[in-house]
Amino acid sequence: MESREQQEEHEIEEILKDKKVREALKESSGEKKSSSKEQSSALGLTTIIFLVAGTVYFLVQYQVIPIPVSYVPLVQRILPGLLFISIILVISRLLKKILDRKIVDKSTVYNLHRIINLFSVVFIFAVSLSLLFSNWYATMVSFGVGSLILGLALQSTFTSFFGWIYLLIRKPYEVGDRIKIGPVYGDVIRVGYLDTTLWEFRGDYLSGDHPSGRVVRFTNSKVFTEYIYNYSWPLFPFIWNELKIFVSHDSDLLFINKTIKRIAEEEIGEAMTRRIKRYNRILKSTLVEKLEVREVPSVLLKVNENTWIEITVRYLVNPKSSGTVKTSLLEHVMQELKRHPDKVKFPN
Repeated sequence: MESREQQEEHEIEEILKDKKVREALKESSGEKKSSSKEQSSALGLTTIIFLVAGTVYFLVQYQVIPIPVSYVPLVQRILPGLLFISIILVISRLLKKILDRKIVDKSTVYNLHRIINLFSVVFIFAVSLSLLFSNWYATMVSFGVGSLILGLALQSTFTSFFGWIYLLIRKPYEVGDRIKIGPVYGDVIRVGYLDTTLWEFRGDYLSGDHPSGRVVRFTNSKVFTEYIYNYSWPLFPFIWNELKIFVSHDSDLLFINKTIKRIAEEEIGEAMTRRIKRYNRILKSTLVEKLEVREVPSVLLKVNENTWIEITVRYLVNPKSSGTVKTSLLEHVMQELKRHPDKVKFPN
């Protein structure tokens, strides 16, 4: 009889065999990744097509291969087109291989791959037009009129495409960043030409920083109309977070304050000190006046609307580990406070 772990592994394997699941995984990874052997095979095949097309073209040009005269103009247009298309594909594949080896940052490589793909498609489209139409002037006029009609009909689509260009230039967010745009909050897993895909956090059913299990897509045109909150700014990828605890009025507040501050400093104080020093150095290089920011976790007391005291622990944390840090801090604080029931009284 299969164990539970073996059964789960079997179920996962069956799920991964599904065609839609494989396509979704390829899409969320940014590129349809293939092995180096497959990439080399594709590059080799493209090179072979280039060599064969070039050889046949010169043989036809020097009349080594007998072809009916009526077919010569067609062959003389198709073969150079294949040559140019194969050259474009070879150059794009070589550029991608060079980028993969030279650049470590995955999000930068992803964006450059998308740009290379875009220019490759544009050049191949131009070559294809030259094959279909011999009169370039008539072709460009027809193309201009068609572009105007398409531009009016697909205005939102073009806006999303220019949104993608804006994302590449200004980089309000990149793949891997945790962002909030409009009501949506999550990690960016794909930035396409027309839309962005997020792995949602929180959502309608959760209150903490935990993945909801849903994937959210929105058009890139949203970057022109919505506020974008980026929690993964490279210079300072941290946020301030708070932990709230409630105690009764007759508790020893001085003891609670010192105890919580000591535990918080033991848990995250050293890391927070380094991060605040980094924060202050960043502020010095901007026009923002230096703010008074404590380098250690702070404890704030406030009278709650009900009959207890609200204690807030404020600290700095990486947004992607905020839930784990808060849980660990709460466990240690509550464990220590419960050891002193004579000084710490919780509201009933």
